Amino acid sequence: MALSKRITTLTAGGSDGWDVFIRARKMIAAGTPVTELTIGEHDIRTAAPILQSMHQSALGGHTGYAMVPGTDTLRDTVAKRTMERTGVPTSRDNVLITPGGQSALFAAHAAACDAGDTALYLDPYYATYPGTLRGVGAIPHAVQTRAEDAFQPRASDIEAAAQGAKSLLINSPNNPTGTVYSRETLQGIAEVCQRHDLWLISDEVYDSQVWEGEHISPRSLPGMAERTLVVGSMSKSHAMTGSRCGWLIGPEEAINHLITFATHTTYGVPGFIQDASVFGLEQGTSFEDAVGAPFRRRRDIAQKVLAEQNTVGLIPAHGAMYLMLDVRATGLSGDAFANALLDAEHIAVMPGESFGASAAGHIRVAMTIADDDFERALRTLCDFAERYAT
Repeated sequence: MALSKRITTLTAGGSDGWDVFIRARKMIAAGTPVTELTIGEHDIRTAAPILQSMHQSALGGHTGYAMVPGTDTLRDTVAKRTMERTGVPTSRDNVLITPGGQSALFAAHAAACDAGDTALYLDPYYATYPGTLRGVGAIPHAVQTRAEDAFQPRASDIEAAAQGAKSLLINSPNNPTGTVYSRETLQGIAEVCQRHDLWLISDEVYDSQVWEGEHISPRSLPGMAERTLVVGSMSKSHAMTGSRCGWLIGPEEAINHLITFATHTTYGVPGFIQDASVFGLEQGTSFEDAVGAPFRRRRDIAQKVLAEQNTVGLIPAHGAMYLMLDVRATGLSGDAFANALLDAEHIAVMPGESFGASAAGHIRVAMTIADDDFERALRTLCDFAERYAT
């Protein structure tokens, strides 16, 4: 029996970008120790008090179907957090709770795009973005950013691609680059969206991890609240990646229709996970800062290590849990460098090419192991690069 083109063309016939990660996991399964600097998984687990809250909720009986839009309490809590951080009036009617940020990304594009519509996204990008757009039947179109701009997108490049498009997906703080979009960058994006009547889908799952500058939600810019859908999640801010609890924030009309969409797709998020998410959010910004603190420390360690050599370049890392390193001085592509590093040193990183053409010749390093181990691995990586460059 033939499968649908929608499901068989999610990666457009190419790699899904996870080849090095999968090879590293196979090496580990075969008994070879590998230092993994690949995926954005905290090296701490979900905090015990959050798990205790989850446990108590489950024991208390919140294990049946929860309301599809999310519990009123969690929707109110997310709305309150959003209003405090952005200043934009937000109520539960603007919030849909989803099974993680990935589900919110899919739902947002289902709301914005019909089959055959062009959906823009910025390159480099999180590896699932183009497949998500194809999954809703949209035609993905990448807008290139440049390493020499520290991957800040240029409004003129978006403008050149915007004619006839329906949506634009952005991500700040950015995975994979660590770039935090400036107010000037976001204002330029907002103006293009308004001129071309684009939905702006803003992936803000790293909003609590800003090391330099400030996080600005484009929904807070003049004229943008009615055309912006914001993706959020408990995964990165509260080290709850496996709990799969996220949200989508947008205009009330869009959320109403998305509730119907959720009824026919995910049918909501378990109530005991939502109760634990309320508990986590109620711990405030100090808790989120503590979850993000290791990545701030390791960013500082990386800056020190990389300043001591001249082969590997560091894209300014102003947020999130990743570094984007320029390895073009070795003469290798990012893919070749990552595979050679894995073979020679048993260190696994993600090739820049996994995230698009703009990151060719780069690698992404996740700052997700203990400080001493991270510094040791980074020094080994730099020594390895210098052997190729000499």
